[in-house]
Amino acid sequence: MLLDAIAHNMRVVREAANGRKVLAVVKADAYGHGVVPVAHRLQAEGVDGFGVALAEEGIELREAGIDRAILVLNGISGGAHRDIIAAALTPVLYEISEARAFESVAEGRPIDVHLKVDTGMGRLGVPLAELDPFLRELRSFPSIRVAGLMTHLSTADTDPDYVAEQLRGFKQAEGLVRRFGHVPAVLHAANSAALFRHPETHFDWVRPGISLYGYPGSDSVDVPLRPAMRWRTEVLRVRMLQQGESAGYGRTFRATRPTRLATIPLGYGDGLLRSASNRGHVLIRGVRCPIVGNVAMDLTTVDVSQVPDASIGDEVLLLGVQDGVSLDARDLAEAAGTIPYEVLTNVSRRVPRVYVNG
Repeated sequence: MLLDAIAHNMRVVREAANGRKVLAVVKADAYGHGVVPVAHRLQAEGVDGFGVALAEEGIELREAGIDRAILVLNGISGGAHRDIIAAALTPVLYEISEARAFESVAEGRPIDVHLKVDTGMGRLGVPLAELDPFLRELRSFPSIRVAGLMTHLSTADTDPDYVAEQLRGFKQAEGLVRRFGHVPAVLHAANSAALFRHPETHFDWVRPGISLYGYPGSDSVDVPLRPAMRWRTEVLRVRMLQQGESAGYGRTFRATRPTRLATIPLGYGDGLLRSASNRGHVLIRGVRCPIVGNVAMDLTTVDVSQVPDASIGDEVLLLGVQDGVSLDARDLAEAAGTIPYEVLTNVSRRVPRVYVNG
């Protein structure tokens, strides 16, 4: 993992945020990059806070010495209310039952929450039509203090008209929240795509996620981000397949000519998507070599006929730059029929993370 790339991306985000505070989203083990080293580097770069999905992720950061604000984006499950208070995490609230649970353990102390309204994502958040009765019932819990108001944009990368519709709903929600006497100090809505495409969504905080790891969150954005993950392995074996011979489960690859085949010790158990079978590529000696046959749990086969000198121990690059040739998560995502987010977060914990400043 290239920590200097993380730091560079943070600076790009800061410039785009134009003075707004930056809440770095580090859920899912910092999108597969390793949450503790990434968070420490971002904290050293002056990030204002962190967003996590689960209380456990926030507690892990506190135990690792992270002292910035930590927002638990998905709300609370599993009865972690006391743990959240003890770790000084800020919960996102959208259910009255959770307000009741926090009130029961508040012991007279104010509990700051960020109220989430659903303006069109259709997942978490108080629907606009239900916000008035929600706020009326929230009056019953005097310890709950609405310190922030947030929503989540569903089409910031594709549909500006729907972004505008969501923003209108968000402003309506803000007005209603304030009429009920709440004074949220922080409003936030912008994810990575909105950060770069929709400055009208920036409000007080921006919430970059994938952009910190080198990808802008939208194919239509051109900003100088640097991918932070370099994923490598080595050639385990090289052999010849003769015409008509096959490789891998199901015999989905059959050689139509004599084919030089390399086996690499990496598969879907490590996070290489099986849907990249017979479609993806790796780099060996700076040459794009096709994955052939089905990706297995621990092994994958690659056609190295274009690299006649390929041998056991050669570096195999799945993501990164090798001899001036680049493969990134967008390439693998396109081959596998998915998105860069899945490519990055799918890299399993059995793949060792090595951190370098470079």
